[in-house]
Amino acid sequence: MLRIPLLSGLALLLAGSAQATIDAEVAALFDRVTEQAQARAEADYREEQGALPEALRDLDYDTYRQIRFRPEAALWRDEGLFSVQLFHTGFLFDAPVQLHVVEDGETRPLDFDPARFRYDDAAAGLAEADLVGAGHAGFRLHYPLNSADYHDEFAVFLGASYFRLVGRDQGYGLSARGLAIDVATSGGEEFPAFREFWLVKPAPDATRMTVLALLDSPSLAGAYRFDIAPGRNVAVTVEARLFARRDVEKLGVAPLTSMFAHGDTTPRPVDDYRPHVHDSEGLLMHTAGDEWIWRPLSNPRELRVTSLRDDGPRGFGLVQRSREFAHYLDLEARYERRPSQWVEPLDDWGPGGVELVELPAPDETHDNIVAYWVAEAPLHEGEARTLRYRTHTFGATLPEQRLARVIRTRQGWGGVPGRAEPAPASRRHFLVDFRGGELTGLGADQPVTVNLTASQGEVRDLQARPLPKGRGWRASFRLDPAGEQPADLRLYLSLRDRVISETWNHVWYPSESR
Repeated sequence: MLRIPLLSGLALLLAGSAQATIDAEVAALFDRVTEQAQARAEADYREEQGALPEALRDLDYDTYRQIRFRPEAALWRDEGLFSVQLFHTGFLFDAPVQLHVVEDGETRPLDFDPARFRYDDAAAGLAEADLVGAGHAGFRLHYPLNSADYHDEFAVFLGASYFRLVGRDQGYGLSARGLAIDVATSGGEEFPAFREFWLVKPAPDATRMTVLALLDSPSLAGAYRFDIAPGRNVAVTVEARLFARRDVEKLGVAPLTSMFAHGDTTPRPVDDYRPHVHDSEGLLMHTAGDEWIWRPLSNPRELRVTSLRDDGPRGFGLVQRSREFAHYLDLEARYERRPSQWVEPLDDWGPGGVELVELPAPDETHDNIVAYWVAEAPLHEGEARTLRYRTHTFGATLPEQRLARVIRTRQGWGGVPGRAEPAPASRRHFLVDFRGGELTGLGADQPVTVNLTASQGEVRDLQARPLPKGRGWRASFRLDPAGEQPADLRLYLSLRDRVISETWNHVWYPSESR
């Protein structure tokens, strides 16, 4: 009867030893990739726009989507828990990336093979075309997330430095990036790109997989290590070793890109049957001082760039809090299943700020939201910087956030209809609803207090009231703006001088109400 645990222990020991060997090999390989990145940064930048085969140069979207990878050709299929499928070049993806496979201590290039793909319908002619030199646009990782007999897609690396993560019962929404450079600056944004990847074969029973990458751009080069653990939520530990070719005006670390078309903060009528259309509805930040800040997103009329300053943040992310179908009413997009994503520094990032960029967008086909960390210390030519952080998907809330959270932000004209002397058109009425934390089960007679600061304007009628049926509390106030300057508003709830909610932070632009 003792043999089963002894054999199980031996199996675990061997598995652990196999993974330890892989980890040691990966560490040595990462050092070599780092040397390549440093050498690139010391040389002039070369644009690596691939010369694709003629048959792939002018593919449209409909034709490209008819090129499908054959699942039976997946890398490591039936050899363990992880498998890899590949993306074809063409359409927007005209710069092939070099893929390498690392297994049994050996590294070999993963060459393009058209036999791994199906060319259906509009793409059928490509089956007979000369595709020598086509290469790969990227790859996706698979793992049995929902059942033991099916490998679900959980991560995609495709285009520039973009990668997307999706956990159990989640649908793709926002994207992460390796780096963002000079977003919303006068000189224009620079898009670094991953040029090479090393796919490390995990041990057969491993629950995480490692991917290494070489990034390059006119301003810098970098070596990246991604340790990726799939599950209910996908978690990625990232180490980036960066080397600057020239001074970087704005280095955006751990960028997240998303979409907000319309929702609670939209002050204008929208001709859409769907009440909300967004992949993310707010920016959440956990400061070094243990303050949780919630900034609702918007689709502005003009470019907006704001910053939440801090010294050594604990984390930030873009969040899709509303998880009910009735909030969106979209049977195709299923926005209620879009993941939230959190970024947690693993080192002290020092002083700086989480910068939020909101761009005007006519509809949901445009990613118009970007959030990232910008350090106060610039990155100069010839300097190196190592950044380590963990990023992971989640649903509506983080388990470590126990304070009451904002569930709704609404605003409108702040006048009272029927009065002989109506309020000015510029007066705004703000409603901020909170739920959870200490508000759960709190009696309506408790002295909940609203604490509000406004950078400009006059605040009226500040109050807190319980919502019906114990569904939270509402903070409300009216604001008379002073001129055309934006008003930076900060609001939280307290009970007997104790903070019981996150801080709602919203920047109101008077021009948005017209």
